[in-house]
Amino acid sequence: MLSILSSWYKERFSDPQAVTLVLILVGLALVIYFAGDLLAPLLVALVLAFLLEWPVAQMARVGISRTPAASLVLFLFIGLMLMLCFGLVPSIWRQGVSLIGDLPSMIDKGLYTAQQYVNQYPQFINPNQLDTMVAELKKLLDTEHILDIGKQLLGYSASLLVLMVYAILVPLLVFFFLKDKDLLISGSKRFFPSNRDLARKVWSEMDQQIFNYIRGKVIEIVIIGVVSYAFFALMDLRYAALLGVLTGLSVLIPYVGATLVTLPIALVAFFQWGVSSEFGYLMLGYGIIQALDGNLLVPILFSDAVDLHPVFIIAAVLIFGGLWGVWGVFFAIPLASLVKAVINAWPVREPLPNNTGS
Repeated sequence: MLSILSSWYKERFSDPQAVTLVLILVGLALVIYFAGDLLAPLLVALVLAFLLEWPVAQMARVGISRTPAASLVLFLFIGLMLMLCFGLVPSIWRQGVSLIGDLPSMIDKGLYTAQQYVNQYPQFINPNQLDTMVAELKKLLDTEHILDIGKQLLGYSASLLVLMVYAILVPLLVFFFLKDKDLLISGSKRFFPSNRDLARKVWSEMDQQIFNYIRGKVIEIVIIGVVSYAFFALMDLRYAALLGVLTGLSVLIPYVGATLVTLPIALVAFFQWGVSSEFGYLMLGYGIIQALDGNLLVPILFSDAVDLHPVFIIAAVLIFGGLWGVWGVFFAIPLASLVKAVINAWPVREPLPNNTGS
């Protein structure tokens, strides 16, 4: 056993470049895992600066210096975010509060319909199991319990100190990251080992892939959200803006997000129309949107950015989402692509020929 492990170690880690790559990846992962909450504003600023680097670089190519380019790009980005916050968030907030208030009635209507089916087809559904499920569901969706959760979320979101830190510190950090990019990169190189050619090779492969993925994901969120809202509004579905936003954000979690957001859409439609032709048309249209997203939009947007099997994508979402929460879910595919790039670039020493038989 020891000889097998020794042979495997010499084959995989005989190259100093590989050891350097492992140390860099493990070091960065440990910093993010243990100090992620403390460094959250810095990490958010890094992500935003990475996304905004492309327009700044394009402006620099036409002769505009980085300082005014970074200022203009950041100003436009902040303006866009303010328009979204003051134009879209209040409407979504009102619909969310209204949905929480109507949720007990929706649950009661759904349970009443389920009870009718149980009474009609007792050979397929056990009434005792339904009663147990109803009791647990009512306990989970108790009005006071929902209000307590809402108050906790409101308390977290309204933390004045956190809002001030993110509203002031993050844009400032993004500006300096964009303006002094080359200076900061050259200064940070002293903290990394000198033999980092393999790490540089992996990063050069991942740089464009990560940018393409994030850009494509933002475009996908906007397209799916807008199309879903337009369809829900055309069908006169209640909470159309809220459900449209949820449908757009559901694409952040591949395969799983669409499944999770289907339940509230079906529940709201059933509460509004019952088992009717409108309910069937809505679910059919929603299914078409999801099918077009998976079979048309995703291949177009991510043809050069993602080359992973669905099993590995789902595993990446579960693993990185469990480690880093929402950010882990959002970057699950780029992180999985990083793991794949490391595996592909990993140097392997050729085994020595066995001359004992001569």
